[in-house]
Amino acid sequence: MTTAAANGTPAGSEPAGQLRRLAEQTRALVGELTGPLRRVQVRHGDTMIEIEWHDRTTPVAAAPSAPADPPAAPAAGLAAPAAGLTAPAADPAAPAAGHPIGSPIVGTFYRAAEPGGTPFVEVGDSIEPGQVIGIVEAMKLMNEITTDRRGVVVEILADDGEPVEFDQPLITVAPG
Repeated sequence: MTTAAANGTPAGSEPAGQLRRLAEQTRALVGELTGPLRRVQVRHGDTMIEIEWHDRTTPVAAAPSAPADPPAAPAAGLAAPAAGLTAPAADPAAPAAGHPIGSPIVGTFYRAAEPGGTPFVEVGDSIEPGQVIGIVEAMKLMNEITTDRRGVVVEILADDGEPVEFDQPLITVAPG
């Protein structure tokens, strides 16, 4: 007798099964979308999917139809699948525009060390591995974000003071 049958819940309705199905459905949805995606966010409670493209300034929200099995897992369990989808979606645009440098944590992105200060990097700046490109504040801690490669900043994707997600591209670097 399975655990699901023993506790009276139908098989596949366990949180892990629901999370797995939701991740598969999200991957299928992302595969059907056109254009280079900047961010995909999935919420489990009250089911919401938010999609943001690189060339758009406002997110497009889609409210999916109600799932056959109402989700029972906490929303926090979805952070990893949603973040895992963000990086591959940005890859098709990477060869043409350069290499995106993403945020290693969720928080608030700052381009300078203090309000009104000189930004760490600007478009056209040459950067070296280990150079600070910005700060992400998370839980009142300031975390320096460094680059892992040499190149030239070709685009700044996150605004000063903007909330950022895990692995969300902050800047784009071209070889140089």
